[in-house]
Amino acid sequence: MAEQQIAEKRKRSLSLIQPTSVPTLGNYLGAMRGWADFQQEFDTVYGVADLHSITVRQDPQKLRKQTNELFAMLLALGLDPDKGIVFIQSQVPTHAQLGWILNCYTQFGELSRMTQFKDKAAQHKDNVNAGLFTYPCLMAADILLYQADIVPVGADQKQHLEITRDIAERFNGIYGNVFTVPKAYIPKTGAARVMSLQDPTRKMSKSDPNPKGTIYLTDPPETIMKKFKSAVTDSDMCVRFAQGKDGINNLMTIYSAVTGDSLEKIESDFAGKGYGDFKKAVGEAVVAELEPVQKKYNEFLNDKQYLKECQQKGAEKALRISSRTLGKVMKKVGFLV
Repeated sequence: MAEQQIAEKRKRSLSLIQPTSVPTLGNYLGAMRGWADFQQEFDTVYGVADLHSITVRQDPQKLRKQTNELFAMLLALGLDPDKGIVFIQSQVPTHAQLGWILNCYTQFGELSRMTQFKDKAAQHKDNVNAGLFTYPCLMAADILLYQADIVPVGADQKQHLEITRDIAERFNGIYGNVFTVPKAYIPKTGAARVMSLQDPTRKMSKSDPNPKGTIYLTDPPETIMKKFKSAVTDSDMCVRFAQGKDGINNLMTIYSAVTGDSLEKIESDFAGKGYGDFKKAVGEAVVAELEPVQKKYNEFLNDKQYLKECQQKGAEKALRISSRTLGKVMKKVGFLV
């Protein structure tokens, strides 16, 4: 019986997202759409990473609002608080506690090589704070607290997972088998890489200076349609996937991800039709895809009592599990517990 229980034990997955803006269509098609399915296959932990967001100066009232809204969005995406953990990072103090301890097991040189630190330091020259430099230690704490086996990562997050693995292996090398060393998870079916509608050579981003380039999950249908109608294309006027047709390639990728149609089928269906028809079809497909998500989002957001109960339940579950790891770490380090 014991052997059967071990065999049936599911791997644990962890994903956190910052509440610095509304998630984009790129976030959705690239990862978030599949999060609910993860709950069927993995023991899941999902969190709103509000501690990470203050490395850049935030308006407190806006941060609270966006944190609450992002939590509602996670539920709207189908995450079930009873099947896994859905929580807000700042409501679970073990993250900051382990983050400090891991600061002391991370080398200055490792942190100075982090690409995102260099990028953000360049963007926010008036506020290059210590938290901005050491946030990979907090990110490592996020993962290691829950003994996560896997972490779904995009190309821009691989460096963070590598430093997390290095920290875990260093700590384990000193104190024994304390942390599970996490592995990157690449979805079985490739996630869609969505580019800006105004500059299709760049990834769709929450920080795009051109608001027309990004579809946000809370955009109303008329806004979504308007953004797709103004999407950059080319002078070829032929719906086909080819080199040098970045704008159309991006629209075809989005349409394929939303409808499930292959690129070949899309080319066939829109043969002889203009870009106007295709842009309209892509916009309508995205509107239809997001409609149930937006409906649930508004329902959760309006039910303040339920939302608060879910946040409290998530924080309690997260604290219960993470406290086990933190307690073990504190004993190993030599603290009185």
